Amino acid sequence: MVATETDIIEAPAAVETEELKGRHRRTATGIVVSTAMDKTAVISVTRVFLHPKYRKYVRHSKKYMAHDEHGVCNIGDQVVIEECRPMSKHKRWRYLNTLRKKEA
Repeated sequence: MVATETDIIEAPAAVETEELKGRHRRTATGIVVSTAMDKTAVISVTRVFLHPKYRKYVRHSKKYMAHDEHGVCNIGDQVVIEECRPMSKHKRWRYLNTLRKKEA
C-alpha cells in the first residue's frame, strides 16, 4: 500500500518557549523575618481559613526560604514570592517584588 498525501501524519510541532514562559506558578504574599543568609530571605506566609467543624477562623503561618539574588529584601517588608525549581535543600521559592517597605 502506497501512502498518499492524506495518509501522511505530520509530527507535532515543538513546544514554544512562550507557552512555558506564561504558565501559571503559585505565588504567596508574606513578611520577611530573616535576611541573615547570603542571597536568601525567610518569608512568613500567614493564611486564614474557616475550621470545618468549629466554624471559627484559624490563622496558620508557615516559613518559606526564597531566593533573593540582589539582596533587596529587608526585615519587615511585605513581599511576593513565587514557586520555582529547587535551588537548594530548603529553597523552592523565588523573590518577585516588594509590596510595602517596613515603616521606620
